[in-house]
Amino acid sequence: MTQGRSIRLFLVDGSPNGLLTAEIMNWTGHALTGPRTKLTELVQRPECGRTGIYFLVGPDPENTLRPLVYIGESDDVAKRLKQHNRPESQGGKDFWERVCLITSKDQNLTKAHVKYLESQLIGQAIKSGRCGLVNGTAHDYSVLPESDQADMAFFTEQIRTILPVLGFEFFRDPSGTKLTGSGDASAISPLFELEIPKYEIRAQAQEVDGDFVVLKGSHARVKWAGSQKGYANLFDQLVQDGVLMEGPTGGRVFSRDHGFSSPSAAAAVISGRSANGRTKWTLVGKKQTYGDWQNELVSAEAPETE
Repeated sequence: MTQGRSIRLFLVDGSPNGLLTAEIMNWTGHALTGPRTKLTELVQRPECGRTGIYFLVGPDPENTLRPLVYIGESDDVAKRLKQHNRPESQGGKDFWERVCLITSKDQNLTKAHVKYLESQLIGQAIKSGRCGLVNGTAHDYSVLPESDQADMAFFTEQIRTILPVLGFEFFRDPSGTKLTGSGDASAISPLFELEIPKYEIRAQAQEVDGDFVVLKGSHARVKWAGSQKGYANLFDQLVQDGVLMEGPTGGRVFSRDHGFSSPSAAAAVISGRSANGRTKWTLVGKKQTYGDWQNELVSAEAPETE
């Protein structure tokens, strides 16, 4: 069973749309986030005068499916944020609407630590494919002692844990790494399949840690054939990212495991049109639909009472 975690959230000004701090029990890190409209208040916080790593997040006008992100570091975050708030013509950045900064409560993060964190997090953001990265490429910074690298690896995992709680999903791994057998087996579902004989399509998937993960080697339609609404943009994005590659028989093949937000999103991309994943996906060997399987689990855990 996966061990629970305790995260403390604090609404600085009492508003869910204002400044928010977050801490994980037994972690020296401290997160502060807020909208750009609250930047005046944010840069006056004591955290902003410390050494830390920060994320600027905003919409991507060329891709509505994922945000634009800039990852930076500084030993005076307030100063850097003031620079980023300038117009682009003056060296600033216009795209961002929210900011999140990570510092240390014991102030033991050094310039070398945050440069290493920046390098590691840029690489992980590129790997996740869940955002457009303004930074471009990751800097290779690995001059920390081995013990410090181990500490920063732990620090990075806490950042990856706390950011989704704050609404930032761009570090979540879409490839379903838990399928390899590591982690909590109870977080992985049985194997499901989806078949469309007319197009020689057969795909397999598992539900992993909240994502519906289609497995590498699964087949999909060669192009989107449905309405341009729905998941058409997602299909095109996966083709562009190289997740959906041209297959040897004329269709497309998943080049790696890929996590979707729901069974229906996965079924739509595979089918090339809108599809109800709760009925299209069936348990391998049983032909029980995903919807019936899930309902059976829920009913078993919470039986109806008269």
